[in-house]
Amino acid sequence: MHIAIELVALIAVVAAGAALARRVGISAPLLLVVVGIAASYLPFVPRVELEPEVVLVGFLPPLLYAAAIRTSLVDFSKHRRSIGLLSVGLIVFTALGVGLVAYWLLGAVAEAQGQEPLPFWAAFAIGAVVAPPDAVAATAIARRVGLPRRVVTILEGESLVNDATALVCLRTAIAAAAVTPTVFDVGLDFLRAAGGGVLVGLVVAIVLAKVRKQFTDPVLDTTLSLTAPFIAYIAAENHYVHASGVLAVVVTGLLLGHKAPIIQSAKSRMSERTNWRTFKFLLENTVFLLIGLQTRWILDDLADSPLPGWLIAATTLAVFAAVVLLRPIWVIPTTFLSRRILGPSRPGPVSWQSLVVVSWAGMRGVVTLAAVFTLPEDTPHREVLVFISLTVTAGTLLVQGSTLPWLVRRLRLPGPDPAEDALQEAAVLQGAHRAAMQKLAEVATPDDPPDVINVLRQRGESRSQAAWERLGRPETEYETPSEAYRRLRMAMLEAERAHILEVRDAGLVADEVLQRAQIALDVEESMLDREEDDDVGGRSEDLRVPSPPGGECEHLEQAPLVRTPNTPEGCEECLAEGMTWVHLRLCLGCGHVGCCDSSVMKHASKHHESTKHPVMRSFEPGETWRWCFVDEKLG
Repeated sequence: MHIAIELVALIAVVAAGAALARRVGISAPLLLVVVGIAASYLPFVPRVELEPEVVLVGFLPPLLYAAAIRTSLVDFSKHRRSIGLLSVGLIVFTALGVGLVAYWLLGAVAEAQGQEPLPFWAAFAIGAVVAPPDAVAATAIARRVGLPRRVVTILEGESLVNDATALVCLRTAIAAAAVTPTVFDVGLDFLRAAGGGVLVGLVVAIVLAKVRKQFTDPVLDTTLSLTAPFIAYIAAENHYVHASGVLAVVVTGLLLGHKAPIIQSAKSRMSERTNWRTFKFLLENTVFLLIGLQTRWILDDLADSPLPGWLIAATTLAVFAAVVLLRPIWVIPTTFLSRRILGPSRPGPVSWQSLVVVSWAGMRGVVTLAAVFTLPEDTPHREVLVFISLTVTAGTLLVQGSTLPWLVRRLRLPGPDPAEDALQEAAVLQGAHRAAMQKLAEVATPDDPPDVINVLRQRGESRSQAAWERLGRPETEYETPSEAYRRLRMAMLEAERAHILEVRDAGLVADEVLQRAQIALDVEESMLDREEDDDVGGRSEDLRVPSPPGGECEHLEQAPLVRTPNTPEGCEECLAEGMTWVHLRLCLGCGHVGCCDSSVMKHASKHHESTKHPVMRSFEPGETWRWCFVDEKLG
């Protein structure tokens, strides 16, 4: 009974803390760490000790998998050099640097004070423990502050892989307590762990993909998805393979996430997405609350240390400073050296603001705190090493995590522009609609009812036009066709639901039948809610998109960027006919101003059909994007 009460209390505090963090506009991990620290000193809160197995097997695999299935394999591959330098090179560099600092203070200085010196293997072990930034902390804070997508991808990729490097280093350090390994032994162990982890991840992903293709039930598919990280981790970590379970989980997640549109049904993908969001929310926020709850008993154990207080404080501060400073010392030089030696991994210069942010985004998390408990009980000054790991974890979360939003604003580092995202989404949906119409022309037969064909065309066109309508908002508010549809349809759904509830309360129809009817309404309403959530909600000062790969089409390259409008006050035909419009388009061939395809008359498209002028431009304030009617390309 006590365990049940404690679990309910834990989940309630996590939910309340996350809700409060959203309301006040701060990061939930930071708030929950502070709450945990304060709660650890309350007399009615029991002592909570993190078991390494619980964290490394119970928490870490699902958290890494949840992040991996949401990470783009294409983007990960595109930035693999930067990710590799951070997740492998920086981890080893930090482990050695911190190890030397700890070895000097707790080794040479402690010995001079008449205390047992810290052996180098233990110093290197604490370096490996505090080396890896946390996947959850980096993702949660980076996305909240609106960092550029390239920076977020690199930080996410780093935090997915660096745990494997750190745990291999830690395993090597602990093994060195008995037998001093050679450089060859260390390299071979790392290659076996990394290569084996990747291979196991590939095998697990292939097997699970084949199995999931056979499932049409979203419940069974989601159940298999929830077990996937544990299957990959256990398969890699068993004593026969002895590979990196972390890498196996990451590889499995990246591949299954990339193949999800092929191996899963739409219902399965929606179910998996919803369940993993809930699972990830509970796990990641519980982790940070548990970090704070360790504070009191770690400090109590520290009181038994024979080392003088000033030496413990000096070592802790020195290790924290080394962790913070070694990151920019590695990031900035290696970035420029790698570009000079190997060439740029992507076109364009590297933003120094991005390097500063990447250098500062080194928040540690639960892996650091869990890994330190794997040190043998007879490790000299183990209680001090545990305290150091707690201080580094909480300190980086509170210092770097709390100041990262301010640093991003100070550097004026631009994040993703929601208006430009909406523009690119509209262009993608336009291309998808074109492909759908081509497929419909291929599969439709003369025997198919014309009304059905018209409905299919209208549904595809309405989805595409709704995306375009989210652009070009003028200063005066008005209702677009898609907004009018949503308002009216929501009122209809409310009436339909009220009728279903009346039938339910009267007991006239079986409950299973009513539930199916209710699910149909819920699915449609969720789509309407999604359209409302996807509203741009503000706009860019100069809305445009980069040229597509391979350059723009010939018509876009030849067309002028601007043209004097014939009727700057609005659509020529609509003004003459007394009609209204949704958005305006400017023909770059003659200066004609016409209304968009969401408008009733669609004069811009009709003008192209009559004149064959290929390129038009948005005539909405702040928008500079152009559209080629011939090639259907955005420029």
